[in-house]
This record gives sequence, C-alpha cells and structure tokens, in this order.
Amino acid sequence: MTELKGYAGNILRVNLTTGDVSKTPSKPMVDLFVGGRGLAAKIYWDEVPPDVDACDPENRLIFATGPVSATTRMAGSRWQVCGKSPIHNLFSYCNMGGSWGAQLKNAGNDALVIHGKSEKPVYLFIEDDTIELRDASHLMGKGAISCREAMKDELGKSYRIATIGPAGENRVSCSIFLADSDSSGSSGLASVMGSKNLKAIAVKGSGKVDVADPDKIKALADTIGKMTGRPGHPMGSTSQYIPREKLKRDICMGCGFGCQRANYEGKSGKKGKYFCHTAVFYETRAYRYHGEWNEVAFEANKLCDDYGVDSHGMEVMVAFLVRAARANLITEEDSGLPLSKIGSLEFIETLIRKISTREGFGNVLADGVHKAAAAIGPEAEKLISHYITRTGYNPVYGARLYLTTGLFWAMEPRLPIQLLHEVSVPGMQWASQAQGAPTGMTSDVIRGIGKKFWGSEIAADFSTYEGKARAAVVIQDREYVKESLIICDFIFPIFRSLISDDGVGDPTIENQ
Repeated sequence: MTELKGYAGNILRVNLTTGDVSKTPSKPMVDLFVGGRGLAAKIYWDEVPPDVDACDPENRLIFATGPVSATTRMAGSRWQVCGKSPIHNLFSYCNMGGSWGAQLKNAGNDALVIHGKSEKPVYLFIEDDTIELRDASHLMGKGAISCREAMKDELGKSYRIATIGPAGENRVSCSIFLADSDSSGSSGLASVMGSKNLKAIAVKGSGKVDVADPDKIKALADTIGKMTGRPGHPMGSTSQYIPREKLKRDICMGCGFGCQRANYEGKSGKKGKYFCHTAVFYETRAYRYHGEWNEVAFEANKLCDDYGVDSHGMEVMVAFLVRAARANLITEEDSGLPLSKIGSLEFIETLIRKISTREGFGNVLADGVHKAAAAIGPEAEKLISHYITRTGYNPVYGARLYLTTGLFWAMEPRLPIQLLHEVSVPGMQWASQAQGAPTGMTSDVIRGIGKKFWGSEIAADFSTYEGKARAAVVIQDREYVKESLIICDFIFPIFRSLISDDGVGDPTIENQ
C-alpha cells in the first residue's frame, strides 16, 4: 500500500445545527479502516443509531478520500459519499472521480463528516484551515451545473465545487451530487444533503501529499501503464452514434492513464461528460421518435446533471411510464406529461423538471417507480418486472447474467457495479470472442482469470455453481479494498496483461 510521508490527515466534522467545526486526527482510524468506504462505514456504524431516518438531522453524510488520493499516476482521485439512503433507509454509498476529493485531501482532510440541519440554506467553504458556513439563499433552486459555475464566478475557478440540483433540494429519491468534470454520485444521498439545507461544498487545498518512496511509486505506475496498455485505452462514449473526433478526453486528477471518460460539446454550446450509461439512457427512444440520431440524448444527459437526477432512475421511470400509458393507467391529461412524445426533448425535459421540483404528477414519481406504481394502483404494480431493481434502478449486469453476480446483488445495498464489472466485463468479452469478435478473451484466458483472480478455474465456468461462492468472497475482498483505497474501477484489477506470458493479468498490484 502507498505510504505517505509526514502526512497529518484529519477527519473534519461540521455540525450544521450549531455551526460547530472540529478536527480529529484520522491516522488511528485510517490504520485500521484504510479510507474510502472502510473509513466511512466505521464512522457511520459508530455514530448513526439504527432508528435514525435518512433525512433525520442525526444521519451523517460522510465524504471520504483514500490513501492514494492527490498522489500522481495511481488512478486514485476517487472519493466516496456514504450515509443512510432515503431509497431504503439503509447504509449506502456513491463513488466519484474528478478532482474534488484530491482538493479535500490537499486541505488536510481524509474525510468530512456532516450532521445536523441548518436553519437556512448554506454552503460549506473549505480552504485549508478556513472552514465557514456561508449563506446560499441566492443559490437555491439553481441547477447543479449553474450553481457550480455561479460559485466559481463568485469564489474563483480554482475552487472545486460539489453541489446538488433541485432534485436534491426536494428530496427526490434518485437525486445525485454533481462536482467538477461532471463527476456524479447517486444512491439518493444528495437528498440527505438537501434535507440538511446544505446546497454545496466548495473546497481548495494548498497542501501536498508526499509519498515515502517516490521512486517505487514511479516504478509501480510505469508497470501499471505497461500491463494495461496505457496510454492508448480506447476513449469514447458508449453511444453507437457519436464520432470519436467529436469527443475530448477528460482525465481525472492524478490518474496518468485515462479511460473512456470523455466530453462532448453540442450545437447549443452545452458541453460536458458524455459516456457510459448517461450517454445512452435516452438515445434509443430519441432515435425511434426522430427517425435519426440527433443531440436529444446529449441534451437529456445535461438535463439530468443540471436538475441533479440519476439517469438510471430516469431510464426505468420512462420504461414504466411507457407501459403504464399503453395500459391506459395514466394519460397526458392526468399526468401533465406529453406521453405521445416520448423520445422528444420536450418529454424528457418536462419529466425531469416535474420530478425534480415535485410539480403535479411529478410528486407521485419523485419517490421512485415502486412507490409511484403503488400510488397508481395494483395494475400498475404488475407492470414492474425484471427491468427494475428493488432500489428502483436499471439492473445493469443483472443477477441472472452470470451465476456469481447474483450473490453480489443479494449482499449490496445498491447496484454493486464494481463487483459486477469484475465478472461481467471479461465474461461478455469471452462471449463476444466466441461469436467471432476479436476481443482476445479466449477460453484459456478466462480460465486463467478464474484461477488467478477468482479462486479457481471452475469459477470461470458459468454452467455450474461450483466455485462461485468462493469467487464471490475473493472478489468482494478485493473490491472492498479498492473501495477503501480508493482506486479506479476502470484500471483495477488488471486483467488481460499485455506483458505477462499468459496474457491474464496481475491481481497483486493493488497490494504493493
């Protein structure tokens, strides 16, 4: 593990009810719980009573960095937000990239713990040892993007801003945080921030995190780059329509490797992150409606970011509304939604706005698909099937995809994406190879991954239950270490090494 030289980190605590600010040395807890989700889970366990509701002032909102945050070329700029989620009133988390977490670390903090509730809207200002609660009345109601940019105009471009949009202010179940580089975090925890009357957190640190052995870190980073083929990781949106020349690579602070993360600039002048799920959640419906691709899907992406809602939540909501409309359970007159124009910009803008502001029928939808269906009636509840999880999200890499992934879904409070990636990505590459696509994921390679990464070769045989329980334990242990360090899911674990004899990879890099 990366050792820090002379680093005096803190756990910064802010009580919004009293305005009190305190700092405690983080080293004793970091020694035991590493950072990230490990550190946040310990704080939550100690400080949040079981009977406290998610939007109760005594719920803690915990922003946590990891030991390699703000170091270079370690793909460790990730940061987590943890707390009790209003989706199911259980502990949950989200994970973000960009540079906000590194700035919190440079300001001398391994974690920020917020509890209480402010009497009036505020934002939290952190610059090294200057910590202040400032009036945010002029920011309330603003979209997350417009709030972020307004605060940068007010404070300076060098500050990093994490904020919520109207959805978080109004405690919408699928609300998200938005930070610089359009880094976003879900699990409904932005609603917890809204319940505390906290609009945003601005942070800037002038410190520096020095590692104990820079030469070893450089050698390790060089090895990672060679093993993963970086530079040269394919950049691009998951969209099948966006030309790569229209995208601009966006690398998180301190990464050095890069990934699929990219920005797109639309004809309207809007620009921002456009890849993975947010690039495609509305794309098919927009294509069907217009008969060709245009920028409606990108505009829908930016609407989600600005209003502060999760595109996963919006995708399943649209799917539910399509079914409910076909069954004549809702109408345009009753809902105030242009249901005949699903796929248009008008429809998705109206839907997101009404949900985010809890306007009219949007108030019924704001607590998620399951509660909306219950409010509409038993016939609507019958429409919910495999395409919606118990937390109201799209079951990406669902429990039925591979035998091992079902165990992950059963044991996580939310979409367990980092666990699912470890099995599903090589699994789908193997399936594609078998169908003639040149992925390089041959049966020999995936058996090697099973043996080296998942506990046994039989773990990679998806026709049997044998070896799957052990694989789940091995994968969980590794991924939870990743979530505590915090290192990037795009880089680790290192599959498909380009320099190893067997082409399989190296599961030990995270331990060095």
